[in-house]
Amino acid sequence: MVRICGWIVRLKVVGRVAITEVVTDLYNKPVVVAVKSDRDLELFSKVKDLPIGTAVCIDGEVSPEQRSKRGVEYLAKDIRIYAKPSESMPVDLVGKVPALLDTRIKYRYLLIRNPVERSIIKIRALVLKLAREFLENRGFIEVHTPKIVAAGAEGGATLFQVKYFESNAYLSQSPQLYKQMLMTSFSKVYEITPYFRAEKFNTKRHLNESWGIDVEQGFIDSEEDVMKTLEELVAYIVNGVIERAPEELELLGVEARPLSTPFKRIDFREAVELLMNRGLEIPEGEDLSEAAERELGSIMAEKNCEAYFIKKFPWTSAGFYYMRDEEGFTARKFDLDYKGLEVASGGQREHRYEKLVESLKLKGLSPSDFEYYLEAFKYGMPPHGGFGLGVERLLMSLLNLDNIRLTTVFVRDRTRLTP
Repeated sequence: MVRICGWIVRLKVVGRVAITEVVTDLYNKPVVVAVKSDRDLELFSKVKDLPIGTAVCIDGEVSPEQRSKRGVEYLAKDIRIYAKPSESMPVDLVGKVPALLDTRIKYRYLLIRNPVERSIIKIRALVLKLAREFLENRGFIEVHTPKIVAAGAEGGATLFQVKYFESNAYLSQSPQLYKQMLMTSFSKVYEITPYFRAEKFNTKRHLNESWGIDVEQGFIDSEEDVMKTLEELVAYIVNGVIERAPEELELLGVEARPLSTPFKRIDFREAVELLMNRGLEIPEGEDLSEAAERELGSIMAEKNCEAYFIKKFPWTSAGFYYMRDEEGFTARKFDLDYKGLEVASGGQREHRYEKLVESLKLKGLSPSDFEYYLEAFKYGMPPHGGFGLGVERLLMSLLNLDNIRLTTVFVRDRTRLTP
């Protein structure tokens, strides 16, 4: 005898048989229980009028004969009722009645009772588990950096300001600066962390609160060392999802292709040339637009390439902390695109104190605002680099989702502060 707990998502009475479907944490598909009145009148009477959404626990066992295609069949000895909804469900949990995106977002916490919606969130959890597995096995140590900070890593335009007692502070855009400071004592660190960015975009690719897998490693020879770590991590995650979540992928209708390393590398100028040949104008010294990224993804798909690096970006479009080449025009920065979407960015950092101060000034930033950060570079800072891998963006590409908001339960974007 075992107990399975969950929520009724479907109940149908056919003559003297009550058929219930209960979604649980144990299976991807619902538990199906058929209760016949001529076998157990008391249990039939208990079940037949239960409303959709009722929280129950089933005491019973798996049926030796599995005939249902809808879920795992159970032989129930008893059903314990814990909570009935006081109102009818605001959304169709079975998925027969399509819901608008706004409705799906508002009631996502209920919709993940549906096996398809549930599969996205289960794969999200698996992605983070796989990331930890990979990094821990490679000798990286997990760290946690402040989320209330005095200065931003990416500049003031995309910072959320908060009142911190008598001072002004900001929500962290990235653990970037703190990861670098830790390179004075650890050579391999990572953090799975939220990002807060006050970007006023309202596109299918943007969130204002998102999550990232951030990595920093020291004693590197070049950004290639960091790219190798990133490509192996992403391949481990994608291939791990394919191997460990086949049922979830099937429910989502996703046929993901395994990734092999090394990923293709193209220079930024080469990417610009490919795009200009397709009729796109790329302003000199600027990063690639979303439209350019999508078009480049189409070009690379024609070459049978889903994951690829773009490197050697103009320093004018890079953060102050990226190392410049000798001429000073190119940053040791890279992006990783997957199916036409940028999912990660990183590179080699500037570890030389004087050069770092110079870079801050060239970017129009005041070194005094970064004094706490700069001080770490006086005490034996080795050559280092790292990256930030966007969890939601990786999921969006992997699962072929048309909106990044579907990768998380509680959305924070330009217009949503609740639920």
